[in-house]
Parts: sequence; C-alpha cells; structure tokens
Amino acid sequence: MPILRYSAASPYARKCRIVAELLGLGASVELVGADTTNPDDSLRAQNPLGKVPTLILDSGETIYDSRVICEYFDLLAGGKLIPHDPAERIAALTLQSLGDGMNDAALLIRYEATRPQALRSADWIALQTGKLDCALAALDAAPPAGPVTIGHVAVAAALGYLDLRFEGAWRAKYPALLAWLDAFSREVPAFEATRVA
Repeated sequence: MPILRYSAASPYARKCRIVAELLGLGASVELVGADTTNPDDSLRAQNPLGKVPTLILDSGETIYDSRVICEYFDLLAGGKLIPHDPAERIAALTLQSLGDGMNDAALLIRYEATRPQALRSADWIALQTGKLDCALAALDAAPPAGPVTIGHVAVAAALGYLDLRFEGAWRAKYPALLAWLDAFSREVPAFEATRVA
C-alpha cells in the first residue's frame, strides 16, 4: 500500500487526498503524518526537500510534489481528472497552476506573519495579497466550469486553505466563486471529508 506523507493543514496534501478519493484510490493509500519542521522526521530521507505531500510507493520509490502525485494517481485511474484532449488538458493544468499559485502566495503571507514583528515586511505581504486578490477576482468573474478536473480540485483546495488560515475573508467579496465552491463541496464529498477543523 502506498504511503502518503502529509500534513492535514497542507493545501497541496489536501489536493492529493481529494484526487485519490475522486479516483477511487483513497482506500488504497495509507496516510502518515509528517512534521516538516522536525529535521529528525523520516520525511527528510524520503524527500530531500522535506516537504509534503510525498508519496512512497511499495517499491520504496518516492514521488513528490502534489502535481506529480496527482498525475500519478490519474494515470493509475486511466486519466479521469487530467483530460486527454490537448485544449482541455492545457486548460485544466493552467487552472491547477492558478490554484497552486494561490496556495504559494497564501503560504508566503502566513510564513511572513509568523516572523518576529521587527522582521516582517508589509510590502512583501501586500505583494502576495495582491496576487491572491487578482486570482480571486479572475475566478469570481469566471468560476471553473464543466466536469471536475485537476484544476477544479486545486482551486477548491486553495479556497479551503484561505478559509483555514485567513478566516474565509474572501467569501464576502466573491459571491460567484463562493457559489461555485458550495456546489463543488456538494459534488465532491472528499472536500468536506478532508477539511481541517
């Protein structure tokens, strides 16, 4: 049974968990928590970057990061979330990049906010916040459409992370995107099942 090293709060790990469930692979993947801040965690030996998610195959081979793990799951399932049609594939992967980029910006804000006050950069936080605002506005103007793809999952995971770490402040400003996430949540039970309280 493959092992997914993860942190429950990681939006990238959540994306992988949702994908595994959507593809019917969830029961065949063992979840093992990891402490990315602990240099003694075995994660460092499994992934030289010491990052989650990391997938350990039965052979001992490791796969990382979330994009590669999700593509691996999709290949195992016969290609259900990453379309084969070139135009649809590029659209899904681009949407995934948008969701992952939102996570990148949100994590950078969170990390900056945990630094000692004297070392924090308001300009850096503003820069990352601007990226999030632009992404949210673009998604609100044109919420993800069509059948669920890897892009939909990535965006949902990013919005879930904003709910977790930033108290869902985005929700009041982006009603179309909120309606989309509510519909996604109803359609994909794994989204709620992987929510961190």
